[in-house]
Amino acid sequence: MSADMLPPDGSYIEMTSYGETLPEVRVVHASGTVITLSLARAHVPPEHSTVELRWAAAPRGRYAQEGHVAAVDGNRVEIHFTGEPLVLQSRSFVRGGGGEPIVMSRDDHEDATGTVHDMSERAVRAHFTDVHVKPGDEMTLRINVGGELVAFPATVLKASSMRQQVPVRGPLSVEMVALFDDQDEGQAKIIRRYIMQHQLLSRRRGL
Repeated sequence: MSADMLPPDGSYIEMTSYGETLPEVRVVHASGTVITLSLARAHVPPEHSTVELRWAAAPRGRYAQEGHVAAVDGNRVEIHFTGEPLVLQSRSFVRGGGGEPIVMSRDDHEDATGTVHDMSERAVRAHFTDVHVKPGDEMTLRINVGGELVAFPATVLKASSMRQQVPVRGPLSVEMVALFDDQDEGQAKIIRRYIMQHQLLSRRRGL
């Protein structure tokens, strides 16, 4: 496999072994048809077993590559690739963020400001206070991602609300999932880049 197709050393990939998928497995080194991974001992696959690995493929998607476990040394696993990698196109596998301000604009309603729980280039899950929304409602959502403003027409997929009752009657708390209707590639790219930077910073803080 060419070097530009391989995941970089120190990056995190997804591994499936015996039906169990581990979302963050660290790459120690990858070269040619061999990759060495580091993971918790409890999740180390046995020698000679078959695994599937997946990692980001530019500009959008994932590589899916099968391999067999050639050697195990403690928490490190050496895997030899078998066959050729497949490219899985996916517009929404990059998902993350959280805490960003989001503004909901609707006809005949005042703008409402909420907070993002997480988002992808196709959808957002957010919290609002004292708004009434239901599945199918249409709106425009504006999100500030790292100093850049993106705006998408969107349609509500799911919505749930609960009013605080104890110790006193309080505001209506609303959780909403909305799908973006306009797949503007420029704005989608801003979200992907922001989320990947956000994930990288989070991992660095965890080291």
